Amino acid sequence: MPSLLLASSSIYRRDLLTRLRLPFTCKSPDVDESRRPGEPALELVKRLAQKKAQALAGEHDDHLIIGSDQVAVLGNQILGKPHTFERALEQLSAASGNSVTFLTGLALLNSKTGVCQVDCVPFTVHMRKLDSASIERYLHAEQPFDCAGSFKAEGLGVSLFRATEGSDATSLIGLPLIRLVDMLIKEGITLP
Repeated sequence: MPSLLLASSSIYRRDLLTRLRLPFTCKSPDVDESRRPGEPALELVKRLAQKKAQALAGEHDDHLIIGSDQVAVLGNQILGKPHTFERALEQLSAASGNSVTFLTGLALLNSKTGVCQVDCVPFTVHMRKLDSASIERYLHAEQPFDCAGSFKAEGLGVSLFRATEGSDATSLIGLPLIRLVDMLIKEGITLP
């Protein structure tokens, strides 16, 4: 069996991948994540997921390399990681009472054969109507400044939701395991 490599430094993705009980290593790829002019969000996440996997292929032959990238979309606007309290406050205020769709790009590259499977798994969060005090309390409590959309669905952020919609809840956290299992099986990996 080829070695499994997660092309990410994300603790969230690492924690998700451990659910599959397969041995793997992690390495962060050095990839420019800039959006190309006019590039649709769906194409952006697929391109970056593939680029992350390919960035490590040269130094990791005979590996299955997993790349993933995610953006949150509100209307026509891409919401990135806020990094600051103020940006997170803006994002959650805009999302209040609306729906935010998370697009998670996934790539599985066989570095020995060069075959790369690429997909995007959407997941939509329907937000409650939130007042400023609720948003501020949440941000102080969880500080989700490294999360697209400014909340942690696996934590207290779930209290901000009215409903969710999608085929794979793990895609919301950053690594769509159901689709990844499909890809791994196609590469001959036996699961469970």
